Amino acid sequence: MEGGEVRGRSVDLVLSETTAVVSCVAMAMFYVATLHAPTLVFRLPPPSSFSHFMYRRFCAAALSSVASVAFSSFLLLLPIGGSWDLAELLSLYGIRGDHFWQAVVFPISLTSMMYVGSMIFKLLSWVDSLREHDIDWDNVLSMDYICCSIRALREWLVSRAYNVMTWRNFVVAPVTEELVFRACMLPLLLCGGFRKYTAIFMCPVFFSLAHLNHFMEIYFQQNCQLVKALMVIGLQLGYTVVFGSYASFLYLRTGHILAPLVAHVFCNYMGLPVLFSRRRGLVSLAFVMGLISFIWLLFPMTRPDLYNFQTSNCRCWQGFCSW
Repeated sequence: MEGGEVRGRSVDLVLSETTAVVSCVAMAMFYVATLHAPTLVFRLPPPSSFSHFMYRRFCAAALSSVASVAFSSFLLLLPIGGSWDLAELLSLYGIRGDHFWQAVVFPISLTSMMYVGSMIFKLLSWVDSLREHDIDWDNVLSMDYICCSIRALREWLVSRAYNVMTWRNFVVAPVTEELVFRACMLPLLLCGGFRKYTAIFMCPVFFSLAHLNHFMEIYFQQNCQLVKALMVIGLQLGYTVVFGSYASFLYLRTGHILAPLVAHVFCNYMGLPVLFSRRRGLVSLAFVMGLISFIWLLFPMTRPDLYNFQTSNCRCWQGFCSW
Protein backbone atom coordinates (compact mmCIF):
# COMPACT_ATOMS: atom_id res chain seq x y z
CA MET A 1 0.00 0.00 0.00
CA GLU A 2 1.57 3.23 -1.17
CA GLY A 3 2.44 5.32 1.85
CA GLY A 4 -0.38 4.03 4.04
CA GLU A 5 0.18 3.21 7.67
CA VAL A 6 -1.79 1.62 10.49
CA ARG A 7 -0.81 2.99 13.89
CA GLY A 8 2.46 4.13 12.36
CA ARG A 9 3.35 0.71 10.94
CA SER A 10 3.69 0.05 7.23
CA VAL A 11 1.18 -2.54 6.04
CA ASP A 12 2.36 -3.09 2.48
CA LEU A 13 3.93 -6.45 3.36
CA VAL A 14 1.15 -7.87 5.51
CA LEU A 15 -0.20 -10.18 2.78
CA SER A 16 0.94 -11.64 -0.49
CA GLU A 17 -1.02 -10.91 -3.66
CA THR A 18 -2.07 -14.55 -3.90
CA THR A 19 -3.36 -14.59 -0.33
CA ALA A 20 -5.30 -11.38 -0.92
CA VAL A 21 -6.97 -12.66 -4.11
CA VAL A 22 -7.77 -16.10 -2.68
CA SER A 23 -9.24 -14.47 0.43
CA CYS A 24 -11.46 -12.19 -1.67
CA VAL A 25 -12.70 -15.10 -3.78
CA ALA A 26 -13.40 -17.08 -0.63
CA MET A 27 -15.42 -14.23 0.89
CA ALA A 28 -17.42 -13.78 -2.32
CA MET A 29 -18.22 -17.49 -2.49
CA PHE A 30 -19.04 -17.60 1.22
CA TYR A 31 -21.42 -14.64 0.82
CA VAL A 32 -23.37 -16.48 -1.89
CA ALA A 33 -23.16 -19.86 -0.14
CA THR A 34 -24.67 -18.53 3.08
CA LEU A 35 -27.74 -17.35 1.17
CA HIS A 36 -28.48 -20.96 0.17
CA ALA A 37 -27.15 -22.64 3.31
CA PRO A 38 -30.46 -22.79 5.26
CA THR A 39 -32.03 -25.04 2.63
CA LEU A 40 -29.09 -26.87 1.05
CA VAL A 41 -26.79 -27.35 4.04
CA PHE A 42 -28.90 -27.26 7.18
CA ARG A 43 -31.91 -28.89 5.48
CA LEU A 44 -34.36 -26.54 7.16
CA PRO A 45 -38.00 -26.93 6.09
CA PRO A 46 -39.18 -24.67 3.28
CA PRO A 47 -40.26 -21.23 4.52
CA SER A 48 -43.98 -20.72 4.94
CA SER A 49 -44.01 -17.54 2.87
CA PHE A 50 -41.84 -15.40 0.63
CA SER A 51 -41.30 -12.99 3.53
CA HIS A 52 -39.96 -15.77 5.73
CA PHE A 53 -37.70 -16.87 2.86
CA MET A 54 -36.27 -13.34 2.62
CA TYR A 55 -35.85 -13.09 6.40
CA ARG A 56 -33.68 -16.20 6.25
CA ARG A 57 -31.57 -14.58 3.58
CA PHE A 58 -31.29 -11.40 5.62
CA CYS A 59 -29.88 -13.39 8.55
CA ALA A 60 -27.53 -15.28 6.24
CA ALA A 61 -26.22 -12.07 4.65
CA ALA A 62 -25.69 -10.50 8.08
CA LEU A 63 -23.80 -13.59 9.26
CA SER A 64 -21.63 -13.52 6.15
CA SER A 65 -20.81 -9.83 6.67
CA VAL A 66 -19.79 -10.30 10.29
CA ALA A 67 -17.69 -13.34 9.37
CA SER A 68 -15.96 -11.42 6.56
CA VAL A 69 -15.08 -8.53 8.89
CA ALA A 70 -13.69 -10.98 11.45
CA PHE A 71 -11.76 -12.90 8.79
CA SER A 72 -10.19 -9.83 7.20
CA SER A 73 -9.36 -8.41 10.63
CA PHE A 74 -7.60 -11.66 11.51
CA LEU A 75 -5.53 -11.55 8.32
CA LEU A 76 -4.60 -7.88 8.58
CA LEU A 77 -4.28 -7.20 12.30
CA LEU A 78 -2.63 -10.40 13.50
CA PRO A 79 0.72 -9.73 11.73
CA ILE A 80 0.69 -6.13 12.97
CA GLY A 81 -0.20 -6.83 16.59
CA GLY A 82 -1.01 -4.13 19.10
CA SER A 83 -4.13 -3.32 21.07
CA TRP A 84 -7.30 -2.22 19.28
CA ASP A 85 -10.54 -0.84 20.66
CA LEU A 86 -13.83 -1.31 18.83
CA ALA A 87 -14.16 2.29 17.62
CA GLU A 88 -10.67 2.28 16.12
CA LEU A 89 -11.26 -1.09 14.46
CA LEU A 90 -14.55 0.07 12.94
CA SER A 91 -12.92 3.25 11.64
CA LEU A 92 -10.41 1.11 9.75
CA TYR A 93 -13.38 -0.26 7.80
CA GLY A 94 -14.76 3.22 7.16
CA ILE A 95 -17.53 2.79 9.75
CA ARG A 96 -17.45 6.25 11.29
CA GLY A 97 -19.83 8.85 12.67
CA ASP A 98 -17.84 11.94 11.69
CA HIS A 99 -18.41 13.81 8.41
CA PHE A 100 -21.83 12.21 8.17
CA TRP A 101 -23.57 14.76 5.98
CA GLN A 102 -20.61 15.08 3.61
CA ALA A 103 -20.57 11.30 3.10
CA VAL A 104 -24.29 11.39 2.28
CA VAL A 105 -24.85 14.60 0.32
CA PHE A 106 -21.77 14.70 -1.92
CA PRO A 107 -21.92 11.08 -3.21
CA ILE A 108 -25.69 11.28 -3.87
CA SER A 109 -25.26 14.60 -5.68
CA LEU A 110 -22.43 13.18 -7.77
CA THR A 111 -24.25 9.94 -8.56
CA SER A 112 -27.46 11.75 -9.51
CA MET A 113 -25.63 13.44 -12.38
CA MET A 114 -25.57 10.08 -14.18
CA TYR A 115 -29.37 10.00 -13.92
CA VAL A 116 -30.20 13.44 -15.32
CA GLY A 117 -31.49 11.77 -18.49
CA SER A 118 -33.66 9.43 -16.40
CA MET A 119 -35.08 12.36 -14.44
CA ILE A 120 -35.88 14.31 -17.60
CA PHE A 121 -37.50 11.20 -19.09
CA LYS A 122 -39.74 10.77 -16.04
CA LEU A 123 -40.63 14.45 -16.06
CA LEU A 124 -41.61 14.36 -19.74
CA SER A 125 -43.62 11.17 -19.17
CA TRP A 126 -45.47 12.86 -16.31
CA VAL A 127 -46.24 15.90 -18.48
CA ASP A 128 -47.54 13.62 -21.24
CA SER A 129 -49.81 11.82 -18.78
CA LEU A 130 -51.25 15.16 -17.69
CA ARG A 131 -51.96 16.09 -21.29
CA GLU A 132 -53.76 12.81 -21.91
CA HIS A 133 -56.20 13.50 -19.07
CA ASP A 134 -58.51 16.43 -18.63
CA ILE A 135 -57.04 17.87 -15.46
CA ASP A 136 -59.21 20.12 -13.35
CA TRP A 137 -56.46 22.34 -11.96
CA ASP A 138 -58.85 24.15 -9.62
CA ASN A 139 -59.63 20.80 -8.00
CA VAL A 140 -55.97 19.76 -7.96
CA LEU A 141 -54.98 22.93 -6.12
CA SER A 142 -57.79 22.67 -3.60
CA MET A 143 -56.97 21.94 0.04
CA ASP A 144 -59.08 18.75 0.05
CA TYR A 145 -57.16 17.31 -2.89
CA ILE A 146 -53.82 18.21 -1.32
CA CYS A 147 -54.80 16.56 1.98
CA CYS A 148 -55.95 13.43 0.14
CA SER A 149 -52.65 13.33 -1.76
CA ILE A 150 -50.68 13.64 1.48
CA ARG A 151 -52.66 10.80 3.05
CA ALA A 152 -52.13 8.64 -0.04
CA LEU A 153 -48.39 9.36 0.07
CA ARG A 154 -48.25 8.49 3.76
CA GLU A 155 -50.07 5.20 3.17
CA TRP A 156 -47.71 4.40 0.30
CA LEU A 157 -44.66 5.07 2.47
CA VAL A 158 -46.04 2.86 5.25
CA SER A 159 -46.76 0.05 2.80
CA ARG A 160 -43.25 0.31 1.41
CA ALA A 161 -41.77 0.24 4.91
CA TYR A 162 -43.47 -3.10 5.54
CA ASN A 163 -42.47 -4.48 2.14
CA VAL A 164 -39.72 -7.09 2.47
CA MET A 165 -38.25 -6.21 -0.95
CA THR A 166 -37.83 -2.61 0.17
CA TRP A 167 -35.64 -3.80 3.02
CA ARG A 168 -33.75 -6.13 0.68
CA ASN A 169 -33.04 -3.52 -2.03
CA PHE A 170 -32.40 -0.47 0.13
CA VAL A 171 -31.04 -1.79 3.44
CA VAL A 172 -29.82 -5.38 3.66
CA ALA A 173 -28.24 -5.79 0.22
CA PRO A 174 -26.43 -2.41 0.15
CA VAL A 175 -25.16 -2.66 3.74
CA THR A 176 -23.91 -6.24 3.58
CA GLU A 177 -22.46 -5.94 0.08
CA GLU A 178 -20.60 -2.73 0.86
CA LEU A 179 -19.18 -4.25 4.04
CA VAL A 180 -17.99 -7.41 2.32
CA PHE A 181 -17.02 -6.20 -1.15
CA ARG A 182 -15.66 -2.79 -0.25
CA ALA A 183 -14.74 -2.51 3.44
CA CYS A 184 -13.26 -6.01 3.68
CA MET A 185 -11.91 -6.77 0.21
CA LEU A 186 -10.28 -3.46 -0.70
CA PRO A 187 -7.98 -3.39 2.38
CA LEU A 188 -6.97 -6.98 1.61
CA LEU A 189 -6.06 -6.08 -1.97
CA LEU A 190 -4.19 -2.92 -0.93
CA CYS A 191 -2.31 -4.67 1.85
CA GLY A 192 -1.53 -7.46 -0.60
CA GLY A 193 0.48 -5.06 -2.72
CA PHE A 194 -2.02 -4.09 -5.41
CA ARG A 195 -2.12 -0.46 -6.50
CA LYS A 196 -5.25 1.57 -5.91
CA TYR A 197 -6.58 1.58 -9.47
CA THR A 198 -5.84 -2.12 -9.82
CA ALA A 199 -7.84 -2.81 -6.65
CA ILE A 200 -10.66 -0.57 -7.87
CA PHE A 201 -11.10 -2.64 -11.02
CA MET A 202 -10.43 -6.00 -9.39
CA CYS A 203 -12.94 -5.69 -6.57
CA PRO A 204 -16.00 -5.49 -8.89
CA VAL A 205 -15.03 -8.85 -10.39
CA PHE A 206 -15.61 -10.46 -6.99
CA PHE A 207 -18.73 -8.31 -6.64
CA SER A 208 -20.08 -9.77 -9.89
CA LEU A 209 -19.46 -13.32 -8.68
CA ALA A 210 -22.00 -12.73 -5.92
CA HIS A 211 -24.66 -11.91 -8.51
CA LEU A 212 -24.27 -15.11 -10.52
CA ASN A 213 -26.72 -16.80 -8.16
CA HIS A 214 -29.50 -14.91 -9.97
CA PHE A 215 -28.90 -16.88 -13.17
CA MET A 216 -31.44 -19.64 -12.56
CA GLU A 217 -34.06 -17.10 -11.52
CA ILE A 218 -33.51 -15.13 -14.72
CA TYR A 219 -33.41 -18.35 -16.75
CA PHE A 220 -36.91 -19.29 -15.65
CA GLN A 221 -38.15 -15.73 -16.08
CA GLN A 222 -37.05 -15.92 -19.74
CA ASN A 223 -39.07 -19.12 -20.28
CA CYS A 224 -35.94 -21.28 -20.11
CA GLN A 225 -34.39 -19.57 -23.13
CA LEU A 226 -30.66 -19.81 -22.50
CA VAL A 227 -29.56 -17.09 -24.95
CA LYS A 228 -31.93 -14.49 -23.53
CA ALA A 229 -30.99 -15.43 -19.98
CA LEU A 230 -27.28 -15.08 -20.82
CA MET A 231 -27.90 -11.66 -22.39
CA VAL A 232 -29.79 -10.44 -19.31
CA ILE A 233 -27.23 -11.79 -16.85
CA GLY A 234 -24.43 -10.35 -19.02
CA LEU A 235 -26.05 -6.91 -18.87
CA GLN A 236 -26.47 -7.19 -15.11
CA LEU A 237 -22.87 -8.31 -14.59
CA GLY A 238 -21.61 -5.49 -16.79
CA TYR A 239 -23.60 -2.99 -14.75
CA THR A 240 -22.34 -4.45 -11.45
CA VAL A 241 -18.74 -4.17 -12.70
CA VAL A 242 -19.21 -0.50 -13.62
CA PHE A 243 -21.01 0.37 -10.41
CA GLY A 244 -18.60 -1.73 -8.33
CA SER A 245 -15.65 0.21 -9.74
CA TYR A 246 -17.37 3.49 -8.92
CA ALA A 247 -18.27 2.36 -5.38
CA SER A 248 -14.69 1.17 -4.82
CA PHE A 249 -13.41 4.54 -6.02
CA LEU A 250 -15.71 6.34 -3.58
CA TYR A 251 -14.58 4.15 -0.71
CA LEU A 252 -10.87 4.58 -1.38
CA ARG A 253 -11.15 8.32 -1.93
CA THR A 254 -13.25 9.08 1.13
CA GLY A 255 -12.35 6.33 3.61
CA HIS A 256 -16.04 6.46 4.64
CA ILE A 257 -18.37 3.47 4.19
CA LEU A 258 -21.38 5.78 3.88
CA ALA A 259 -20.15 7.20 0.57
CA PRO A 260 -20.50 3.99 -1.50
CA LEU A 261 -23.47 2.88 0.63
CA VAL A 262 -25.70 5.85 -0.21
CA ALA A 263 -24.64 5.63 -3.86
CA HIS A 264 -25.62 1.94 -3.81
CA VAL A 265 -29.06 2.70 -2.37
CA PHE A 266 -29.63 5.51 -4.86
CA CYS A 267 -28.68 3.34 -7.84
CA ASN A 268 -30.89 0.50 -6.61
CA TYR A 269 -33.79 2.95 -6.50
CA MET A 270 -33.13 4.51 -9.92
CA GLY A 271 -32.17 1.34 -11.81
CA LEU A 272 -30.28 1.54 -15.10
CA PRO A 273 -29.76 5.12 -16.39
CA VAL A 274 -31.89 6.15 -19.37
CA LEU A 275 -29.46 6.98 -22.18
CA PHE A 276 -31.92 7.96 -24.90
CA SER A 277 -35.62 7.97 -25.71
CA ARG A 278 -37.41 7.80 -29.05
CA ARG A 279 -38.59 11.22 -30.25
CA ARG A 280 -37.05 12.83 -27.19
CA GLY A 281 -33.62 14.18 -27.98
CA LEU A 282 -33.75 16.21 -24.77
CA VAL A 283 -33.26 12.99 -22.78
CA SER A 284 -30.04 12.14 -24.64
CA LEU A 285 -28.80 15.72 -24.30
CA ALA A 286 -29.51 15.66 -20.56
CA PHE A 287 -27.67 12.36 -20.17
CA VAL A 288 -24.61 13.69 -22.03
CA MET A 289 -24.56 16.90 -19.97
CA GLY A 290 -24.95 14.88 -16.79
CA LEU A 291 -22.12 12.57 -17.82
CA ILE A 292 -19.82 15.53 -18.56
CA SER A 293 -20.68 17.07 -15.17
CA PHE A 294 -20.05 13.73 -13.46
CA ILE A 295 -16.59 13.37 -15.01
CA TRP A 296 -15.72 17.03 -14.31
CA LEU A 297 -16.73 16.85 -10.63
CA LEU A 298 -15.65 13.26 -9.89
CA PHE A 299 -12.35 14.15 -8.21
CA PRO A 300 -13.32 17.55 -6.70
CA MET A 301 -16.41 16.10 -4.96
CA THR A 302 -14.46 13.13 -3.59
CA ARG A 303 -11.50 15.06 -2.20
CA PRO A 304 -10.26 13.17 0.89
CA ASP A 305 -10.10 16.33 3.00
CA LEU A 306 -13.87 16.77 2.60
CA TYR A 307 -14.49 13.53 4.48
CA ASN A 308 -11.68 13.46 7.05
CA PHE A 309 -10.34 15.72 9.79
CA GLN A 310 -6.79 15.28 8.55
CA THR A 311 -4.93 13.26 5.96
CA SER A 312 -1.53 13.27 7.65
CA ASN A 313 -0.41 10.18 9.54
CA CYS A 314 -3.28 8.20 8.05
CA ARG A 315 -4.33 5.15 10.08
CA CYS A 316 -6.62 3.57 7.52
CA TRP A 317 -6.03 0.82 5.01
CA GLN A 318 -7.85 2.67 2.24
CA GLY A 319 -4.89 4.92 1.56
CA PHE A 320 -6.91 8.09 1.05
CA CYS A 321 -4.13 10.00 2.80
CA SER A 322 -1.67 9.23 0.00
CA TRP A 323 -4.06 9.56 -2.97
